Amino acid sequence: MNTNDEDAVFEALLDYLKRARGFDFTGYKRSSLKRRVHKRMASRGINRFEDYLDYLEVYPNEFAELFNTILINVTSFFRDQAAWSYLQEHIITSLIWGKPEDEPIRVWSAGCASGEEAYTLAIVLAEILGDEQFRQRVKVYATDVDEEALAQARQSSYSTKELEPVSLELRERYFEPLGDRFTFRADLRRSVIFGRHDLVQDAPISRLDLLVCRNALMYFNAEAQARILNRFHFALRDPGILFLGKAEMLLSHANLFTPTNLQHRIFSKVPQINLRDRFLSFSQANDDRVSTDLSSYVRLREVAFDKSLIPQMVVDVNGNLIFANSSLRVMFGLVQQDLGRPLQDLEISYRPLELRSQIEQVYANHQTIIVRDVTRQQLDGRVQHLDVRIAPLEDDNGEVMGASVAFTDVSRYHELQQEIQNSNQKLETANEELESSNEELETTNEELQSTNEELETTNEELQSTNEELETMNEELQSTNEELQTINDELRLRTQELNEANAFLNSILTSMKAGVIALNRQFQVISWNSEAENLWGLRNSEVQGESLFNLDMGLPVDQLRDMIRRSLIGEKTSLEITLDAVNRRGRKIKCRVVCNPMFDSEETTQGVILVMEEA
Repeated sequence: MNTNDEDAVFEALLDYLKRARGFDFTGYKRSSLKRRVHKRMASRGINRFEDYLDYLEVYPNEFAELFNTILINVTSFFRDQAAWSYLQEHIITSLIWGKPEDEPIRVWSAGCASGEEAYTLAIVLAEILGDEQFRQRVKVYATDVDEEALAQARQSSYSTKELEPVSLELRERYFEPLGDRFTFRADLRRSVIFGRHDLVQDAPISRLDLLVCRNALMYFNAEAQARILNRFHFALRDPGILFLGKAEMLLSHANLFTPTNLQHRIFSKVPQINLRDRFLSFSQANDDRVSTDLSSYVRLREVAFDKSLIPQMVVDVNGNLIFANSSLRVMFGLVQQDLGRPLQDLEISYRPLELRSQIEQVYANHQTIIVRDVTRQQLDGRVQHLDVRIAPLEDDNGEVMGASVAFTDVSRYHELQQEIQNSNQKLETANEELESSNEELETTNEELQSTNEELETTNEELQSTNEELETMNEELQSTNEELQTINDELRLRTQELNEANAFLNSILTSMKAGVIALNRQFQVISWNSEAENLWGLRNSEVQGESLFNLDMGLPVDQLRDMIRRSLIGEKTSLEITLDAVNRRGRKIKCRVVCNPMFDSEETTQGVILVMEEA
């Protein structure tokens, strides 16, 4: 099967999971998804996706095992200790003290797995607020798509090894011993609410102060990440904090979140500015008459600005587009949703004029700048000529609040000028050279823009590679934990086997008769100390050797018939007395008893020879 056919079958498998069990994996990265599904298929001895799809249809219980394999629940208390310390000391503390004392604090742990992250949040908040304030004000919402992991999280029960990242002081304060495990304090546990939630499909929890989603986004493709981040932006208050994993940098989502500390992947929400609401809320703080007048006044100013024939826009000191009248929106193809976005993200910031450097100069000099004769290529091929006026906007105290940018169309003036220049060939030639220079400049600008886009693409590819490596790292960590569990089981079984062997050896040693155990090939598998005393051969010398090849004082050939009879199924003991010579060279009468040796299914595995001097 070629790659395209295999991909098509894999997509059919994902579609079946969505239809049959309501779980949508289509937003997950295909590379990591295929690795996890292949791992589960290998455990069932299945090589092809279509065969595994048939298997799922026949054995519905396989769904749960497949989900457990795909959903990698790698987590721990205070994972990345340095990041948690920074969050507690610099972020959460400021967030809490900036709120009124009676206002609730809402936190969401998205992708909480078995609950360690949610209880870490509870510990951090309780340390800052104290137990009483924590119980009264805090709600920690912890969600995941894995019901089995959520069930474990709700029990809040952890082993000593799982609590190793928690200091002894915090462990004694927040966990109570229960047998050989520890449970989170019940009075604080009531503030932690667990529930199933699909980041791709379900509506987000709202009015949050802090949202923690660590190493979950890296499993989704770019489109699903964008949808989830938009929901996170909606879920957070202004201002709100987003805490991500070390592989997640949000390089292409600067319009939603801005880094507070990029090293520790802590971001703050970029608020969506709506000045009309700000003015109206200000007016509502006054009496009804003043409120009505101010609201009408603000609305009148907005309408007058919007209907102005001169294309104009207003940029605040943070570089965000605040106002753009209808003339400017039509001229440059802007839409209402562009208001509030960073100017640098819009084409108008560099075409037809590089505005950001001009605006910075206006801020620095507190003076208006007029850039004349700026050319702009229109869709119908005509060249439009503009004079661009950039003026600072200052309050009564002379503090710069932003800048006003107006575009005056002087194309008609240039047309008249061109008609005059047509009478002079030299001027016409000069004009052609000027147009050629403009074209070269525009080509250079486009090349620079293309280079910039290539660099952005390369950066996104590097980020995707980083996320993929982190995903594989978590998969390896999960596999390592599974191997550790298997290793512990093998160690326990080895210990039990050693104890059984020691017990068996003590029995053989304590017997006053020589005991020799043979397998079906007549090879020695056990030779006790009394046998060594009788025949002078040590256990290490005879292990694995055929009894009939041993040089000893017992005529072993005379035992051959008795041994064979035991091997073919005679269940009674067989006995013979032989003339022999012991290790000291003394002639003795040796009584040999032969018994068959059976396994648990009553199959003969060998014989046991018991020898003693008659």
